[in-house]
Amino acid sequence: MRIRSTSKVDAPSWSRLRCALWPGDEAEHALNVRRFLDGKLEEPTAVWVAEEAGDLIGFIELSIRAYAEGCNSDHVGYVEGWYVSPAARGRGVGRALIVAAEDWARSEGCGFQETGQIRCYRKAL
Repeated sequence: MRIRSTSKVDAPSWSRLRCALWPGDEAEHALNVRRFLDGKLEEPTAVWVAEEAGDLIGFIELSIRAYAEGCNSDHVGYVEGWYVSPAARGRGVGRALIVAAEDWARSEGCGFQETGQIRCYRKAL
């Protein structure tokens, strides 16, 4: 497994993983991925991917926020989205993505500490 920043060749796979995390409009995910890779999207600020045998198996999207729950500073590294494909779970992929996020946040002059969790659920009726 290799953790690296995303690149244009990752667009289809990253978009597919985003759809798995945030079900919805596939075309919108693909558009946002292209806009990010073309430097035309403000957030996320950075994206790291986990790659294994040429396939993306996870990603983490990061930004710098002026505020985050439980933080006293105005320059906060923030995880916008974090996903590991089900077949790759339990092997340290998610942990490796978080380590990359922490390293990135430090390089941006931020600290990185969990202050809480937000979980959202949906149920089709």
